[in-house]
Amino acid sequence: MHRLDPAREHVVGLYRIVIGFLFACHGLKTLFGLFGAKSAAPVGAWPGWWAAVIQLVCGVLVCVGLGTRVAAILGSGSMAYAYFVVHLPTGLFPIQNGGEAAALFCWSLLLVAFVGPGRFALGNLSVRQRAAEPTRASATV
Repeated sequence: MHRLDPAREHVVGLYRIVIGFLFACHGLKTLFGLFGAKSAAPVGAWPGWWAAVIQLVCGVLVCVGLGTRVAAILGSGSMAYAYFVVHLPTGLFPIQNGGEAAALFCWSLLLVAFVGPGRFALGNLSVRQRAAEPTRASATV
């Protein structure tokens, strides 16, 4: 066992929270014109408004740790789509085509999907409750 292993789940949880929060902020910016946006995307406009809905919903789910893996896969896929459809046609490298955020979110969310939610996830509450139930049941027998 490596000496950093006990902190692993805590670091993964904090990473997930930060990535989810930042992803949700991008959705808020586009949907509601927040955080210095010039304007909000028109409701229903393809693909910007729909991408922002995905960013907001998946970002919040990843941040709080509910349905983390599914939300992270959906968010990662949406960022891959954004990169290949919106950014790549204007240049090969993310630094040339303005796709740094899309590439980083794509890979960051893919990592969250594979590593899992870590600590501090609301989805872990039901797992802990189920694990504790047999202990209580055997104590009453």
